[in-house]
Amino acid sequence: MDADPAALPDDINALKAALTIERVKLRELVTERDAVAAELAVARAKASEDLAMIAHQKLRIAKLERQLYGPRSEQSSRLIEQLALRFEELEANATEDELAAEIAVAKSTTVAGFTRKRPERNTFPEHLPRERVVIEPPTACDCCGGKRLRKLGEDVTKTLESIPRQWKVIETVREKFTCRDCEKISQAPAPFHVIARGWAGSNLLAMILFEKFGQHQPLNRQAERYALESVPISLSTMADAVGSSCAALEPILRLVEAHVMAAERLHGDDTTVPVLAKGKTDTGRCWVYVRDDRPFGGTSPPAAMFYYSRDRKGEHPQTHLAGYAGLFQADAFDGYGKLYLPDRSPGRILEAACWVHARRPFFAMADLDENARRKAAGKKEMALSPIAIEVVRRIDTLFEIERTINGQSADERRAVRQELSKPLIEALQVYIREQRAKLSRGHDLAKAIDYILKRWTAFTRFLDDGRVCLSNNAAERALRGIALGRKSWLFCGSDRGGQRAAAMYSLIITAKMNDVDPQAWLADVLARIATHPAHRLDELLPWNWKPAATAALAVAA
Repeated sequence: MDADPAALPDDINALKAALTIERVKLRELVTERDAVAAELAVARAKASEDLAMIAHQKLRIAKLERQLYGPRSEQSSRLIEQLALRFEELEANATEDELAAEIAVAKSTTVAGFTRKRPERNTFPEHLPRERVVIEPPTACDCCGGKRLRKLGEDVTKTLESIPRQWKVIETVREKFTCRDCEKISQAPAPFHVIARGWAGSNLLAMILFEKFGQHQPLNRQAERYALESVPISLSTMADAVGSSCAALEPILRLVEAHVMAAERLHGDDTTVPVLAKGKTDTGRCWVYVRDDRPFGGTSPPAAMFYYSRDRKGEHPQTHLAGYAGLFQADAFDGYGKLYLPDRSPGRILEAACWVHARRPFFAMADLDENARRKAAGKKEMALSPIAIEVVRRIDTLFEIERTINGQSADERRAVRQELSKPLIEALQVYIREQRAKLSRGHDLAKAIDYILKRWTAFTRFLDDGRVCLSNNAAERALRGIALGRKSWLFCGSDRGGQRAAAMYSLIITAKMNDVDPQAWLADVLARIATHPAHRLDELLPWNWKPAATAALAVAA
């Protein structure tokens, strides 16, 4: 229609007809616009679904490859975490786009709807209790209004729900009785409580301990959360509970320590721990010694023992391992030097070096994947070294052999290593010596090669002893929780706090290594340790532990 008023007809009926035509055109335009918008939304939803599906498949492939072949690079676990994060974001995007497509399709009558193909959910475990909520049925027919209704069937929609934890006060009553003959008062003995006057039960204490040391939640954050649940517990009261619980668990800690130090082979490592000092934050150390005989078919249960120190002097590991003699797998820390002396008492400790540490500097100069990511992002590429790439390839071949013999006996492992690994090691030595002669003293590759050659005996000890592992990953895995926790608790409050943290890490990590729920185990041990016979305390260790109810049934049987 012409916008010029002079061109408009004067007749009212003609104006109405023209207006009707314009309205029809406008509706057609709106319909066409809605259809285009719906098609675009559906296309976007399909694209998002495809991206989410691809990310999901990449994540599954990475996990399966890690499960089958083990970590193939220094960043394999981090790569899986990144893939999981990307899948999480893409899955959320796909859901948002699906909902947007539903809204857009509802406005159009010509575009087919879109529904994502989701895998069958398995979020309703059979052990969970069921609560049946029946919606009040209709009392009359929606069509004719008749009241003669008969049940035909039912539709059930399952919803997984979370109920906030339940708090309660347990009142333990001890009745008093007086004797009518001698007038003496009789009363049952008071039950044991870890905390004086029994203000906290064992389950609450275990939760506080595990949240603080296992989930890296400081007591002040726990106190804030409990207050929001209408259960205010002061910070000082919770700190008192931690101190009392740690003191009660001391006998169990000493048993774990004795078990760890009786190992044929130990993994050792340390990490930094920020410690609050006057007007500043110092850097302390947390040391760990791991017993894990499973790689060479050992039947002894795994365990970890942590220690704390204010510095990284060599005297600390020398004190920790004062009574130990055997194999020791660790990095090349100078403080370990006196442990390897031949005339050491009570016996010599044999050094076994870590090939992961040796591989790391070479890998930094041979990371093809990182260079590809840099190139894709438009960043400057790193200078890759052909020598480093070759060394990494040869070391990775050694690890591939190790994966095939993991869990076999020490003799079987030694036989395979003599047959397959020894020729590779000899060839590697020849290769790095030849390349070292071509490099200047200050070259990074020269330093990495010297690190191996100076400790060649320690690096090749695994060839003659099947108990030795190629890596020190067992100790590094044990320290991983501390590295994660540093971002949460920021620092230890004191040296005593560091020692207390080391003790609780020992118990929690040991429980996890034995596939035991640390919180449930701590709750049961705290409830039983006072009345448990001292000569049978080993029954409460994670690898021997049975919940109180299970133990009672076993005794009755």
